[in-house]
Amino acid sequence: MKRLLLYCSLFLLSYAGWAQDGNRLEALKIAYLTKKLDLSTEEAQRFWPIYNQYSGEIRQARSRNGRSEIELEEDILNIRKKYNNEFTKALSPEKVNMFFRAEKEFGYFVQKEIERRQKMQRRSMMKP
Repeated sequence: MKRLLLYCSLFLLSYAGWAQDGNRLEALKIAYLTKKLDLSTEEAQRFWPIYNQYSGEIRQARSRNGRSEIELEEDILNIRKKYNNEFTKALSPEKVNMFFRAEKEFGYFVQKEIERRQKMQRRSMMKP
């Protein structure tokens, strides 16, 4: 796990504008999930098409404006419930749970990295 986080950190550090480039971030997420879930070839062939649909619906929900935070979270929860059933067609229930946990872990990792970079940027702006 520590090695994976080190690799992810090095990858992120190598791209100065990674936060603006969703494609790089999505590629990093896919690599993280692949490693975390340890998918067989057959599992991967079944899982990734479902994941792509899931990811698209999550992006759509987040892009809709004019809703409260509660409504957004409710929409996302409903999408996760819907896809929980879909994912169990491709993976064992244990791996589906592992997927949802890994997705959260990745989000926390990205959030912490953004905070760390913002602190570094503020410090560099304060130095004469």
